[in-house]
This record gives sequence, C-alpha cells and structure tokens, in this order.
Amino acid sequence: MAYVFPPQPQPAVPVLGCDELFPVRRIFCVGQNYAAHAREMGGDPARQPPCFFTKPTDSIVAGGGAVPYPPGTANLHHEIELVIALGRGGSNLESNQALDYIFGYAAGLDLTRRDLQSTAKAAGQPWDMAKGFDNSAPLSAISPAAGTIHPVKGGIWLTVNGKLRQNGDIADMIWTIPEIIAHLSRLVTLAAGDLIFTGTPSGVGAVVIGDRIEGVIDGVGTISVTIV
Repeated sequence: MAYVFPPQPQPAVPVLGCDELFPVRRIFCVGQNYAAHAREMGGDPARQPPCFFTKPTDSIVAGGGAVPYPPGTANLHHEIELVIALGRGGSNLESNQALDYIFGYAAGLDLTRRDLQSTAKAAGQPWDMAKGFDNSAPLSAISPAAGTIHPVKGGIWLTVNGKLRQNGDIADMIWTIPEIIAHLSRLVTLAAGDLIFTGTPSGVGAVVIGDRIEGVIDGVGTISVTIV
C-alpha cells in the first residue's frame, strides 16, 4: 500500500566512533531536575515525582550548527542537558535494571521560548509551544556507554560568546539516571530510539541573533550552535 505523499525522513543522530546513525523515536525531557535551577525558575527543589514534557523528533539539530531564532518569542533561553539514548525498551522497569537499557549519552540543548512558557504557566496551560518548536533540540553525536560505566558525576557547563553562563555537575541532579528511566517507564512504554533530556543546572538566560552557544558535558560531548 502506498503513502498518499512521501513520508518525512527518519530523524537520526550520529554515533561517535562509527558510521552508523541512532534513529530517534521520541524525545522526553525532565523539568527542573537541578535544585538551583528549580529555585531560579521560582519552583520548589524538594524531591517530588519528576515532571516530563516532550519535543517532536524533527526538532533535533544533529551536531549543532546554525539555529534560526524562532518566531513568536522575544526571550529565547539556553539550557544545557545530559541526554540519555535508549538502546532497548520496556515498561515498569526498576531502577536497578535501568542502566541495561541505555545505548549511550549526548550533550543537548533544550532551547526554550521562556516568555511563552511563563505565560502558559500563569494560565495553567501546557508548555508545548514553549518547548517543542522547530530546531529546539540541538544534539551532539551520541557517545556509546562504555560497558557498565555510566556518568554519575562530571562537569556540565555552557558559554555564550565565550562567557560562562551555566556551570554545574551532573551529580547535582535531583533524580538520577536510573530513577528517571524507571519512573518514565511507569508512565509510557519505552523503546529503542527514545531520548531523555535530564534537566539543566542554574544559569539559564536569553540569547539573541549572532550569539554562539557552546555546551559541554565532561566525558560525553560538546554541542555548539550559532543563533541566526
């Protein structure tokens, strides 16, 4: 049976060390998973069940590069995040199983139309248009997990035009990598190809046309974009 029009290409991300691509199925994101960032956004950093939102798969900018300033906003923010790439899936997983489901990790940017998000929060509305717009998920190549070694600490930082904006450690995440996967698997059935953005440290702020953003996660990767 033929399609009524040609389907869109499969979103995919390069994998470090090989010529293969990681096909992306879905993108999940954890909100306010660093206490300092929760406070700077007016939230409560107390350990509560993680809040998830999604981005469309075609919002990925694989490898970074030029990112157009999006329409509908006057307050575009950067958020550097460790991204989990799943190599297998399941539901109702336990935390002590979760690491077995990980293919690798990447450095990602959760670009955010902050003014739209603030308006939506005040009205009790969803964040879709604040988070899930075109080109809102620049992503480095995926670094395969090295056997049983998974990041539990390490610097996560971001500069804009060479000036430090965000500087944290993934050890400061409120919810750990296994806990995030386990909790999400109780809400949806996870599958190979799913990406999970794990939250950002404090220091988020606005960027404008011409700004160069570089985000680094020690031992994982670097993502660089220029707002055009």
